[in-house]
Amino acid sequence: MNIEQAIERLHSQLPLRDRQQALPTELAEVHRAILRSFIEQGRPLKSQEIAAMVTGGDASEALKRLGDDDLVVLDRTGKEAVGAYPMTLSDTPHRVMVAGHSFHAMCALDALSIAPMYDKEVRIESRYHVTGEPVTIVQQGMNIVEAHPSRDVRVGVHWQNPCGAAAHSMCLEMVFLRDADAAAKWQGGDADSITIFTLEEAVAFGAGFFKPLV
Repeated sequence: MNIEQAIERLHSQLPLRDRQQALPTELAEVHRAILRSFIEQGRPLKSQEIAAMVTGGDASEALKRLGDDDLVVLDRTGKEAVGAYPMTLSDTPHRVMVAGHSFHAMCALDALSIAPMYDKEVRIESRYHVTGEPVTIVQQGMNIVEAHPSRDVRVGVHWQNPCGAAAHSMCLEMVFLRDADAAAKWQGGDADSITIFTLEEAVAFGAGFFKPLV
């Protein structure tokens, strides 16, 4: 599977681009602003900030639409955003540091997508799936600057349709793997359901999927 095929396969399962394009112009800008807010403030926009952007000054309907479309993840009250793919305030294995802020990515692919979305330097602190060993990756835009303990990291994607919010289902099966051997073992010969990417391939995949949202 090449990168373009991977992007289209993920679009078919999680059509964020199409959902954003289907929004009224005002709501599409709110969605983009929520994404930018992670980079600029280390958090999503708060409801009062969203209210200032929408006609009528009521953020509840805007957040409901974005939440129903799974463009953002809401807190338990449904009144505040806690995440917007690829970024979240929820605790995940993938900690991200950018522009002096720290938050989390929803999955390994998401973590690698943030730097190219905004052409920023990003530090990722995560851990390998299965073994739990730590891995650190530094990116500048599309480029991998360094990776520890090895650049032989792989990203595994177990393809599946989301059950409810993708953040709580399919994102759990997009993971960092220690090396090619570990990735092959995790794949278990099931190339139809599980695809393995090098770091560089995963960056291109994530950028192709997420940059249109910006």
